[in-house]
Amino acid sequence: MTTSTTIQSAAPKIALITGASRGLGKNMALQLAKQGVDLILTYQHNADDAAAVVAEVAQLGRKAVALQLDVGQSQQFGDFAAAVQQQLQQQWQRSRFDFLVNNAGIGIHVPMIETSVEQFDLLMNIHVKGPFFLTQQLLPLLARGGRIVNVSTGLTRFAIPGYGAYATMKGAVETMTKYWAKELGERGIRVNVLAPGAIETDFGGGAVRDNAGINQFIASQTALGRVGQPDDIGGALALLLSDQAGWINAQRIEASGGMFL
Repeated sequence: MTTSTTIQSAAPKIALITGASRGLGKNMALQLAKQGVDLILTYQHNADDAAAVVAEVAQLGRKAVALQLDVGQSQQFGDFAAAVQQQLQQQWQRSRFDFLVNNAGIGIHVPMIETSVEQFDLLMNIHVKGPFFLTQQLLPLLARGGRIVNVSTGLTRFAIPGYGAYATMKGAVETMTKYWAKELGERGIRVNVLAPGAIETDFGGGAVRDNAGINQFIASQTALGRVGQPDDIGGALALLLSDQAGWINAQRIEASGGMFL
């Protein structure tokens, strides 16, 4: 017998999460594993961290594999899709996976007036071009009735100086999500945005986690009186991917505890 938010079926669901060797991606992977989901994880550089996540997933009784991927290099996506297909056949004897989570990303903190073309292009390649063309390449492997979650940010709703270029990219992701949802509806694929608020991770240099002044200020501006934890986001993702959220589509779901209301 399962709880109302558990993601289970006769055959295990399989989720592909980009950028899952650390931070929010790692937490998402572990939360889904606890819900009975198997995983394909990507990492950019640190194979050891990725292997550690695979081992943690195994300790939870689920299966996971880790594949190298730089989401800023879209010319690699065809080869990556072929590697995913190979792993599906070898590890699960299947040709499709169920959930795609476009999570991988970086943060650049710089005023818009000082943002360079190189910084803008880097953010664009990772946060916009990456999810667009990776989703495109992986669609033949995504099951009918599957789900896609694109990770955005609370910074598309409220503005904090220094994050303008980053938030601009995430605004594009949120628009992209609506169009994917519209075009994939005939396959029963739901596409949503999960927009975290400030979370205590190493993202952007770990300022929210490590700078007491920043942490206290954000907590004072959040309805629930604290800064977010990775579990808050992993849990929200598991909810969005569950059968109980099947009528939620083309939506931006902010998980911020009520920041800057």
